[in-house]
Amino acid sequence: MWEEGTLLINGTAVKYWVKHYPEPSEDYGIEGGRISKMELCIDERITLNYDRGWDIEPEDEASQLAYAFLMKKYN
Repeated sequence: MWEEGTLLINGTAVKYWVKHYPEPSEDYGIEGGRISKMELCIDERITLNYDRGWDIEPEDEASQLAYAFLMKKYN
């Protein structure tokens, strides 16, 4: 199932897309969990991309906090 939205993190709008499943996957899920794909964007710049493996890991604070929130909610 795909989810998308925008989180406001310390005044920064973080747009997200998350693909998650009902059951976790050791092979494809983030940390063996239910999220198989995730993308975060700030000002049209991709700040995190996971597509069954890491392409871009979160480095800035807003992306790290958004990632932590989405992991808790969907993973």
